[in-house]
Amino acid sequence: MRRRFAIALALVAVLLSGIAPQAEAKKKAPAGYDVYLLIGQSNMAGRGKLLPKDFKEKFKDIYLLNEEGVPVLASQPFNQYSSIRKEMKMQQMNPGYGFAKKMRKFSKKRPILLVCNPRGGTSILEWAPGQHYFTEAVRRCKQGMAYGELKGILWHQGCADSGKRRDVYLDLLSVMVDSLRTELGVGSEVPFIAGELAYWRKSSPAFNEMLHGITERIPNSGWVSAEGCTPLKDERDPHFSRDGQILLGTRYAEKMHEMQK
Repeated sequence: MRRRFAIALALVAVLLSGIAPQAEAKKKAPAGYDVYLLIGQSNMAGRGKLLPKDFKEKFKDIYLLNEEGVPVLASQPFNQYSSIRKEMKMQQMNPGYGFAKKMRKFSKKRPILLVCNPRGGTSILEWAPGQHYFTEAVRRCKQGMAYGELKGILWHQGCADSGKRRDVYLDLLSVMVDSLRTELGVGSEVPFIAGELAYWRKSSPAFNEMLHGITERIPNSGWVSAEGCTPLKDERDPHFSRDGQILLGTRYAEKMHEMQK
């Protein structure tokens, strides 16, 4: 009898050991976040090379939603908790850093909670309603919304579709955004902002020009320029450098602040 009781206590201890860290994190996390969903492909995941100093930076009032659906103080890389990401070593500087730092200056009273859930190399077809990446974006964002209010959605995707699907891209994006807002229980009051592709890519000018039409197709939407964002390696690389990622993120924040007024 005593042996059975001891075993039962041991099992309870094991179960509690897994619950305790999550409960402790919830206890420490402040309420009333401004929640932002960041989705798309590799440039949103972040490929800008992180420097040693980036890993040492301490953040105040900037949080990431972790894999357990709990806000934790931000640390690099910002895409480390994505439920659909590629291997960890590929996750580097993403636009979320510049975005969150700038948004904190605009929103001084409320902490920022980023729900980063992009995956590199994905087509817009893989983000269609009902597809796994879309479903995960909804699930993770709802976890974040338990801690605050969804204030905006950032989207950077298109390298996979800039040639063969450019003519139908806004049609597909419009369906995705409408479905995303519906699934999250929000309306067009939540801004949706997309980012231009790298200027040095041959297919980018036509794609970016098409993307500018987003405001006519999707309610309360906007776009940000990638002009001046430098390449990670050379002009064969579609990815932004560390500085390019920070600049792009800052522009997302400036546009978001403009649309929230």
